[in-house]
This record gives sequence, structure tokens and C-alpha cells, in this order.
Amino acid sequence: MSKLYRIIDANYNRIAEGLRVLEDLSRFYLNEEVITEKLKKLRHTLRKSLAAWQEKLLFSRDAENDFGLTISQKNCLDKKDSLAQLITANFKRVQEGLRSMEECWKVLGKDDISKIYESCRYQAYSLEKDYFFFFAQYLQREKLRSNIYCLTAEEYSRGRSNIEVVQEMLAAGVEIIQYREKEKKMLLQYKECMKLREMTKEAEALFLINDHIHLALAVEADGVHIGQDDLPLARVRDIVGEKMLVGLSTHSPEQAQAAVVDGADYIGVGPIFSTKTKKDVCSPVGLGYLDYVVKNIAIPFVAIGGIKEHNLEQVLAVGARTIAMVTEIVGAEDIKEKISKMRRKIDEICNSDGSC
Repeated sequence: MSKLYRIIDANYNRIAEGLRVLEDLSRFYLNEEVITEKLKKLRHTLRKSLAAWQEKLLFSRDAENDFGLTISQKNCLDKKDSLAQLITANFKRVQEGLRSMEECWKVLGKDDISKIYESCRYQAYSLEKDYFFFFAQYLQREKLRSNIYCLTAEEYSRGRSNIEVVQEMLAAGVEIIQYREKEKKMLLQYKECMKLREMTKEAEALFLINDHIHLALAVEADGVHIGQDDLPLARVRDIVGEKMLVGLSTHSPEQAQAAVVDGADYIGVGPIFSTKTKKDVCSPVGLGYLDYVVKNIAIPFVAIGGIKEHNLEQVLAVGARTIAMVTEIVGAEDIKEKISKMRRKIDEICNSDGSC
């Protein structure tokens, strides 16, 4: 029976190490306070539960004769190629370790301690779900920092359909597509968006829909982009839920700050220059407002409005790194080449100042 304490000791260390990895990722990489606090509390609960047994567990330890290390170093079973794999592996390490300890304490006749580990195991199951829900949102938001943000504008697309244009955008590696077609009948928009949703999902790109919340929900888009004259952001969030991204067009520092407070996932900043793409657009906000956002707003933002190849460097010089160009891309003879050229210019600027 005394060897059971060696199993308990080994599994406690395994669990504590797994929780620490998850806690560090949550705290320093994902910057998620609530989940970090829950992981820390679980780790401390487990530590306190064994306080009276520390001496017995230490004396049962025999790391020198544990052939587990030899087995581990002979194979690549523990290899991880992504953050998702790292997170999954450590949650499984925690959950399996808790189960092993739970069963050992039962055999030792310590049902009260066993129940603690059973409760902790179920907490770990719930935490894993919450962790991956947040992680999925984190990955979505990170894509919002992609350098090129593309929008549809069929009337400027040289006779090409939105499907053809988006196909070229995705082939060029674009990670954000916003569907913006105000004049088409809703049924046609729905059919187009269903196809675009299929294409963007296959390419692992974000698919956002301008204005039409019901359309975004109907096609299961990744997000919806609204303007200052649309439904209030908080109400839109109530409708679409936490999983869907919500972006808001802003034209002033006050609107940008309000968007952050109201829970926008990202903001549009513009129009930077004069543009005729939108018929109801406000006057240009210029580079001054963009400079304010760069220095004061932490959430992702996209610079938009009248940005062309000839003035792109002005926008980049202020500090914008996600750029929306509408007619410059959809109206290009070679969309893939145009995107590649713009991306090279963005990379060149931000690599030179270390902001990439």
C-alpha cells in the first residue's frame, strides 16, 4: 500500500505542472484574467489538500529509479505543434492525474480526500471548455490584426462577380473578408454569402458582414460590422452573442473610446481620405484621428477610406498595420499581385521599425 503514496506524489506533481503551464499561457499569452484566477485557485486547493501529507509523499518519491523519463525520451509521443495541442495535453495531464489520485485515496480509505479530487476533476472539465471558448475567440481577434482587410464592391470589380473576386483574395492569403453590398436584393445577398461563407471557412479566413445582423446570423458569419447610425453596439451584442465578432466604424476619439467601453472587438478608423465607395460617408477624418487610435486604443483597428497605393505609406507611417483598400484591390487587373505588392510594402515598413 505504501507505493500508492508514490503514485499520489507523482500525479500531484504532474497536475501542478500542468496547471502552471495552463495558468502561464492564460496569464501571459492570452491575457485572460478570469480563467487565470480559476486555475490559480484550483492549484492552491490541491496544494492545501496535501499539506498534512507532504512528508509521507516526499519519502515515497523515487525519481532516480523512475524509468518514465527513459520511455519519454525514446519517443515523440508528447510532441506538440500548436498552442491548441499544448493546451489540450496539459488539461488531459491534469484530469488524468486527478483521477489517478482520486482512486488511490479511495484504496487508502481516505474517501474525504478522494472527494476533493473528484470535485477538482469536474472543475477541470469545465475549465477546459471555458479555456477553449476563450482561446477560439482569441484566435479570431488575432486575425483582425492581419495586414490586409478586404471588402467586396462588385460595381468596381471590372465586371467580375463577388465570388470571383473573393476567390482571388483568398488565393492571395487574405484572412479577412467583409461583405458589403447595399444595393442588392436580400435573397441574392444571402445566396452570395452562403457561398462566401463556405469559401472563407475552407480558407480559414474571417467572414464579416456589413450592417445586416440577420444576414450574418443566417449564414453563420464570423462577425458583423456596424456603423454609428445602426443599432447600438450593446444591443447588437445581445442579438449575436459573445461568439460573433462585432466591429464598429468610428470617426472620432470619443466614438473610439465608446466602442471600447461597449465591447467592440475591433473598430474601423476613417475615412482617412476622401472616398466615393460609400454614398453616405462622412468627411475625411485625416491622419490625426488615426494617430490618436494608434496611441490610445488597445483593441484591433482597421484604417479605411480612400487608401491607395500612392498614399499607403502615409497611413503606415502613422502606425496603422491593418489596412482596408476597396477599389484599389477589387478594381485591380491582377488582384493577387496587387495584394502581394501592398503586403510587401506593409511588411517592409513595419519590419523596419520593429512593429510587426
